Amino acid sequence: MSQTLTIRQMCDTFGVTPRTLRFYESKELLFPQREGQKRLFTRSDQARLKLILRGKRFGFSLEEVRKLLELYQMNDGQQTQLSCTLEVARGHLAEMQAQRAELDEAIAELKEQMSWAETTLADMARNETDAA
Repeated sequence: MSQTLTIRQMCDTFGVTPRTLRFYESKELLFPQREGQKRLFTRSDQARLKLILRGKRFGFSLEEVRKLLELYQMNDGQQTQLSCTLEVARGHLAEMQAQRAELDEAIAELKEQMSWAETTLADMARNETDAA
C-alpha cells in the first residue's frame, strides 16, 4: 500500500463507494487528511477500513467496531483490543451458528416438502394413466 490514497483509490482498492467512505468519516471511524477539497487516506485509515469491512462482514455493529478501534490507542500492545475483539467475536459466532442451524433445519424441511410434492404429483400422474 502506498503512503496515502485518494478517495477513488480507496474505492478501487476496497470495493466501496465514495458515499461509504464519507459515511464512515461522518461516523468518525476514518480520519482522512484534507488538502483543499481532496481527501487523502493514510495507511492507518486503510487499516481501519479493512477492519471496519471485516467487522461488518462478521455482523459487528458500527458501534462495536468503533469501540474496538478505539482500544488500539491504549498502548498495551493491543492486548485489550484483541481480548475485547475475541469476546465480541465469540458472541457473533454463536449467533451465526444458531442462524446456520435454523437455516439447515429450514432447508431440510423444504426438501421434505418438495419430495412429498414430487411423490404426490407422480402418484397423481400414475392414477390418471391407470384410469385412462
